[in-house]
Amino acid sequence: MKLYSYFRSSATFRVRIALNLKGVPYEVVPLHLLKGGGEQFSEAYIQTNPASLIPALEDDGQVLTQSLAIIEYLDERYPEAPLLPADPASRAYVRAIALAIACDIHPLNNLRVLRYLVRDLKLPDEKKDAWVRHWIELGLGQVERLVASSGHSGRYAVRRPGDDRRSGDRAADLQRQALRLRPGQGSHLECDHRSLHASGCVRPRPAVGSAGRRIVKPRRSTADENAARGRAVGAGRPA
Repeated sequence: MKLYSYFRSSATFRVRIALNLKGVPYEVVPLHLLKGGGEQFSEAYIQTNPASLIPALEDDGQVLTQSLAIIEYLDERYPEAPLLPADPASRAYVRAIALAIACDIHPLNNLRVLRYLVRDLKLPDEKKDAWVRHWIELGLGQVERLVASSGHSGRYAVRRPGDDRRSGDRAADLQRQALRLRPGQGSHLECDHRSLHASGCVRPRPAVGSAGRRIVKPRRSTADENAARGRAVGAGRPA
């Protein structure tokens, strides 16, 4: 399984989160969206994804695109640790939150939109930044009102036994962290990857292999780690 990725792409982060939650090993194929006019426009990648967008997931000869479609594919193919609740109403609620992020907020601030604002409409950087801040703050405010009015408000947008987190939670996390934005507070137009790692949304980047590609292996569960520690202690080895 190959994931075509850019390290600053929140859409790709969504898919990485789902893959890591599912414990599915995958190979990261990095594409730099800025170098040389954008590696996503290379002939090789256009053959993979004619839309020249990321992420794209290649699995068993099939290429899947659009982050939320990929996430639902992974949830259906690997039903363990489901990303959606069991009942239809809660599933629709989770999808509404995720779609609000992926369809209402993110597209207005995507790289090609910002390029058009600067290159074609000649907006200075401060007005471009104001554009980004306006749509993200407006969009996340609407999401927060949706969560509050739904009766699901709490530590996370959606809760389930074990205090786990759903796709809607993580989509909102990534959009907020992209601007270091917290509810009711201002923002700074910098991506804070340390906050993402600390929040548990993503893992540190794996080691780079040949041709810049990275192999990501599933992390052992807590139960597996405890069992391994018990075996080590029983054998007289330090845990």
